[in-house]
Amino acid sequence: MKKLYYSIGEAGELTGAELHMIRYWETKIKQLKPKKDKRGKRLFTEDDIALISHLKTLIVDKGYSVDGARKALNNPQEEEHKPELSDELKRDLSEIRQFLVQLSDQI
Repeated sequence: MKKLYYSIGEAGELTGAELHMIRYWETKIKQLKPKKDKRGKRLFTEDDIALISHLKTLIVDKGYSVDGARKALNNPQEEEHKPELSDELKRDLSEIRQFLVQLSDQI
């Protein structure tokens, strides 16, 4: 990254985050406050880009809620201790749930 400021489109391209998500996160995450030019266009710094990338990882990739991501940003130690479920484990849990629902229907 070589520029001082990036547009929202560039921020989206660099992080892989959808533009509407970036705008929404800006309203919910107090750490994400890009500067605005005279026309009201958002100007993101490299720190903002890093924060957007981290938010995308937490919310999109790891499945945190926006509230959970906000708490994780405020308390980074908690994020490290949260276990991540593998796809296989998620499938197993889903099968167990289906079995228990069927079993409860039979009772």
